[in-house]
Amino acid sequence: MRYWLFFVGKLAVATAISLGLLQALHLLWPAPQDFMRAYQPVFGHDLGFTLAMGAWFLVSWGLLYLAIWDQRYRCRVCLRRMRMPVQTGSWSRMLQLGQPQIEYICPYGHGKLHVAEIQFAGKQTPEWAAYRDMWEELTTAGPPEQEC
Repeated sequence: MRYWLFFVGKLAVATAISLGLLQALHLLWPAPQDFMRAYQPVFGHDLGFTLAMGAWFLVSWGLLYLAIWDQRYRCRVCLRRMRMPVQTGSWSRMLQLGQPQIEYICPYGHGKLHVAEIQFAGKQTPEWAAYRDMWEELTTAGPPEQEC
């Protein structure tokens, strides 16, 4: 649940920035002059304003893309960025070792994210594998030493 609330928060921030830029664009652009007691709409009739609106549109979509891209590579439990990319599989031995993938792990051991390097059958979503404690076997003590 925290994962999705964080995503909604990022989208809200991106929306606020986008709407703020749009409001600033409308406030800073000079008002259109009347022609025979009629105001022409600025968009589509003023090249500078139309280009500025196009730039605003691209920035808004860029913010949306960055929010989605950043969310894909976050831990589902602690919301930290996934680290330590490891390539698994092999291009030359795909039938033996499996399809080439990149595995990202949470630095606190909450899980792994498997991202396919190549997608044969359309867009594949990354696989999240949750662990209770990935680092447990590394931190446990070995067998006690015996004295002679």
